[in-house]
Amino acid sequence: MCGRFVSASPPDEIARYFDAEGPDIDLEASFNVAPTNDIYAVTEDGGIRKVEAFHWGLVPSWAKDPKIGSKMINARAEGIATKNAYRAAFKRRRCIIPVDGFYEWQKIEGQKRKQPHYIRNPNDEPLAFAGLWEVWRPKREKVEGDAAPPTTTEADESPLRSATIITTTPNETMAKIHDRMPVILPASKWAEWLDPANDDVETLGQLLVPAPTSIITMHPVSTEVNSVRNKGPELIDPYEPSADDDPPLL
Repeated sequence: MCGRFVSASPPDEIARYFDAEGPDIDLEASFNVAPTNDIYAVTEDGGIRKVEAFHWGLVPSWAKDPKIGSKMINARAEGIATKNAYRAAFKRRRCIIPVDGFYEWQKIEGQKRKQPHYIRNPNDEPLAFAGLWEVWRPKREKVEGDAAPPTTTEADESPLRSATIITTTPNETMAKIHDRMPVILPASKWAEWLDPANDDVETLGQLLVPAPTSIITMHPVSTEVNSVRNKGPELIDPYEPSADDDPPLL
């Protein structure tokens, strides 16, 4: 899975890298983005790419409660074209989630603690995670005995835009620490992935594969990243674990 990542690049740099229009809102740089935070995602509409802000944790349009998004920060590539929560978005609402790097926790044999690692592009360029997005609109429930149908409320005018990161099996590098990794799209596949008119789910599914090992490198980092309250750049500094470390349970 992918449960934390770094988004510290200025939005105008993200827009230039993905040849997209910049966002209408600037999110605060974070070296520890956590589920339910707002994140950037690149979308396409009418041939125009845009960097937009989304809630991290997909909330399907049919969901009764947006809290379901906290359980849908990742979507497994396996079966994504048929699962009710993802199939509509997979056909029509795909995005790229740009990150500077991400974290994963390695189980330590014979110990309760887990060692966090920071994973990034060796060239320090952004990683392009494959993602899906949705729009959820809250509805007022009909009161018993109410003759008229539910009316639009002020809440209805503020739809929730949310996104999820697609994961797949690990490449050789990631397999050393975890059994899943985000799908990282090469630049040559961005147009194909983002095109909302492309509904060839079989061909799209062929993109959801482990990235080449050359695309990522990793190093251990301090367990300070375990706390979502910590957001600073020191979190990605290399760290040498020792036997005296306290058990940093997640």
